[in-house]
Amino acid sequence: MDGILYGFEVALTPENLLWVLLGCLIGTVTGLLPGLGPTATVAVLLPLTYRMDPASAIILLAGIFYGAMFGGRIPAILLNLPGDGASVITTFDGYPLRKQGKAGSALAITAIGSFIGGTVAIIGITLFAPVASQWALRIGAPELFTLALLGMILIAVLAEGSVIKGLIGAGIGILIAVIGLDNFTGAQRFTFGADELMDGVSIVPLAVGLFGVGEILVDAERRFFRSKLAKVDSFWPDWKALTKVRGAIARSSVLGFFLGLIPGGGGAMASVVAYGAEKRFSKEPEKFGKGAMDGLAATETADNAASNSSFVPLLTLGIPPNPVIALIAGALIIHGITPGPQLINSNPEIFWGVIASMYIGVVVLLIMNLPMIGLFVQILRVPAAILNSVIITIAVCGVYSVRNSLFDVFLMFFFGIIGYGLKKLRIPPGPLILGFILAPIMEAELRRSLRISDGSFSIFFERPISVSVMAFIGVMVLSMVVPWKKVFRRTPVAAGGPDSPARPGATAQVADPPERESRADSDRDAEASSRTGEGGGKE
Repeated sequence: MDGILYGFEVALTPENLLWVLLGCLIGTVTGLLPGLGPTATVAVLLPLTYRMDPASAIILLAGIFYGAMFGGRIPAILLNLPGDGASVITTFDGYPLRKQGKAGSALAITAIGSFIGGTVAIIGITLFAPVASQWALRIGAPELFTLALLGMILIAVLAEGSVIKGLIGAGIGILIAVIGLDNFTGAQRFTFGADELMDGVSIVPLAVGLFGVGEILVDAERRFFRSKLAKVDSFWPDWKALTKVRGAIARSSVLGFFLGLIPGGGGAMASVVAYGAEKRFSKEPEKFGKGAMDGLAATETADNAASNSSFVPLLTLGIPPNPVIALIAGALIIHGITPGPQLINSNPEIFWGVIASMYIGVVVLLIMNLPMIGLFVQILRVPAAILNSVIITIAVCGVYSVRNSLFDVFLMFFFGIIGYGLKKLRIPPGPLILGFILAPIMEAELRRSLRISDGSFSIFFERPISVSVMAFIGVMVLSMVVPWKKVFRRTPVAAGGPDSPARPGATAQVADPPERESRADSDRDAEASSRTGEGGGKE
């Protein structure tokens, strides 16, 4: 308690309050611009922190990170433009809700869900950071592989309508993911001699092309020049809908916190796992992908919880779990501070000051975003022809800015055409992008695990966490393969039961078909023999 109170003394100074506000503002703008992302923003601003106080520098960079996660939902919901892997899942239900005229409620509920998820994660950091960091150390290659495999299995669950089409989309995503240099051998894979493909396909042109450009092409086919805007609902939270999704927010907050501790996990994996888990919990799973508010809330809540909890490995162990946290670790090193177990004793103003500033930051983001929902929704009042032109312009600039590559812009349009084709074939693009995100993790951790075990697959069944995840995967596969509804279909009622034919007025509605046929045959034989007997008597 003394530590967090000291942290608030550091964070509530006028100078650091200004850096919290500035970081949240820059982060929100970063999330609004697809393709920019927190990694590029933090990298660009890193030199500006050289002359800043170390605590102020980390507070600013941290605010940019979780602010970008908070703001990334806005273009994903309103324009179907995901800026990174984590916000891809937001488009699954966010954009359908926007087309149903529920953009205001979607933005409000995701803002509240993001706030709750982030707050739960910060409380977890405050109370359980040392314990949680020790738990995260137990997560090795086998555990990461099983978690990625679980995500792959969830792809089938996320498929809209057809599991086969979902797996086809995932297969395409996996094929795209293997393009580039092999991380272990350095061999080229599916580059076809193109130097631009040696680094692989970036998530930004793929996601923006599939979802943004692909949707624009579909709208063009529907003559969007004549389309009308669906009526926009209230710009404030729908408390009835918020009550319905409170369970999803609570579950995803806890799940996102723990997945954020895992190196290589982060917001993208947390979004995938939380979305799939919530579909299992939902009473209306058929609505997922068509405008399920609980699915949208689960995704954004887990994303923000994972983003905040990803600071735990850095502050307690000195291990950066994702590229943005790695840049923040670099900022600490530049200031002559080594992140790790001694940080809480050697530099408590940084350890507790950053945690306290995150409490302030999530409140600032909520206050900043809720009143501006009406302003964000006004984007939808722009005529469709102009709006789609603006979207294309933003998409081109955003994609180009990631790697300063015109080749990525061409890739974006290429994947836009593929996205249009998937829509026409009714193959959901979601599994494709999830396969693309999870395939590199799954491949790398599988190969590391097999190297550790000298090629033996028994390593996945010798560790408690990986065994638990594998058991859960087995249950999920059985639930999809075994037709449980047929297994538990009503069986014949025993004689003397309430529907037994022995009772007057009862009908034999549940007898087995073979039994019915045998009884009918025996009745026909008896009737035929009696007729024969009558005929013989007459003769």
